[in-house]
Amino acid sequence: MARAPFELAGVRVAPGSRAQIDVPVAKLYTHAPLHIPVEVVHGRQPGPVLLVCGAIHGDEINGVEIVRRLLRSSAIRRLRGTLIAVPIVNVFGFVQHTRYLPDRRDLNRCFPGSEAGSLGSRVAALFREEIADQATHLIDLHTGAIHRTNLPQIRAQLQQGSETAAMAEAFGVPVILNAELREGSLRAYAQSRGVPVLTYEAGEALRFDEWAIAPGVRGVLRVMRHLGMLAASRRRSQPPAAEVANGSSWARAPIDGILRPRTRLGARVAKGQVLGVVADPFGNSEDEIVANADGIVIGMSNLPLANEGEALFHVARFDAIEEAENAVESFQSDYEPTPDL
Repeated sequence: MARAPFELAGVRVAPGSRAQIDVPVAKLYTHAPLHIPVEVVHGRQPGPVLLVCGAIHGDEINGVEIVRRLLRSSAIRRLRGTLIAVPIVNVFGFVQHTRYLPDRRDLNRCFPGSEAGSLGSRVAALFREEIADQATHLIDLHTGAIHRTNLPQIRAQLQQGSETAAMAEAFGVPVILNAELREGSLRAYAQSRGVPVLTYEAGEALRFDEWAIAPGVRGVLRVMRHLGMLAASRRRSQPPAAEVANGSSWARAPIDGILRPRTRLGARVAKGQVLGVVADPFGNSEDEIVANADGIVIGMSNLPLANEGEALFHVARFDAIEEAENAVESFQSDYEPTPDL
C-alpha cells in the first residue's frame, strides 16, 4: 500500500519527494509578507517525523548552516519517514541580527503560545500548530549568546532508558547536560507532549564556527540513523565518547573591568583555579575569577569588557572528570579547524 502524502501548511508532499514551503507568519510595516521557510523531505518508506530547526533565537546562525548542509547531504536521498527542516524560526530576529522579536520577547519563552496573545505568543502558536505538532522527534539548534561561545554540547532532560537519552548519546558530542526544562521553551513544550527532544548548543551568536557546524551536521545524521531514518554508516558503528555532566555553574565577574582569561574553552579546571583576572584600565584594582568546582569549561565570554556579576566562565561538573577530559580532547582533535587554502 502506497504511503500517504505529508501535508504542511496546506501543501501536500508526495512520498519520495521534497518541497520547500513558505509558511506565512506576519507582515512588516511596509505590508511586505514574512514567511518561515520550511523544507519537507518525505520518504517512500514509513518512519519517524523528525523536526530539525534553527534560529529560534534570531542571532544564533550556526543552526541555519547546519540545516542547509543537512538538506544537501546525499544520505537523506533514501530517507525513511519524514524530515521537517526549518533553518530560521525567528525570521524577525534573523533579519535584524538580534536574538529577540520586535517586541523584545524571547520566542523560546513563548510556547505553546496563543493566537490572541503577544507577537511572540502568536508566532509560537503558529509554529506549534503548523509545524512542531507534526513531529514525533525534535532537534533544536542553538549557539551561545552574543559575545559568548559554547563548547558543542547536548542539553536534554535525561531519564535512564528513555528515547531522549538514547538520541543524546547517539548525537556524539563530548558533553551532555541533564538540563532542567525552562517554562515557555520549545523543548519544554515538546517534552510535555511526550516528544523526545534535544537542544544542541555550540559556537557563538552571529558567527559561523566550523568546529560547531560540522559536528552538528554529523550529530543530526547520527540521530537519524539511530531512529532508523537512514541506513547505518559503514565508517563507524559507535558515536564518539560523551560524558553526562551532573551539574554546571557560571563563574562571575567580581568587579567591573577588563577581562584577561587564563583558561580556554574545553579546558579541565580545578576548584579554586584562577580562570581569569578582571582589572580596571589602569591596573590599580584587580581581582581574580576562580572556579567553584572541578570541571570542564563548556562556555565562556569572548568580550574582554565585564560588569560586576556578569557570567564569564561556564563550568560543567562530572563524576568521571578524567573521562570527560578525554572525551573533549578527542573531540577537539577530530574537529581541529584547517586553514583556508
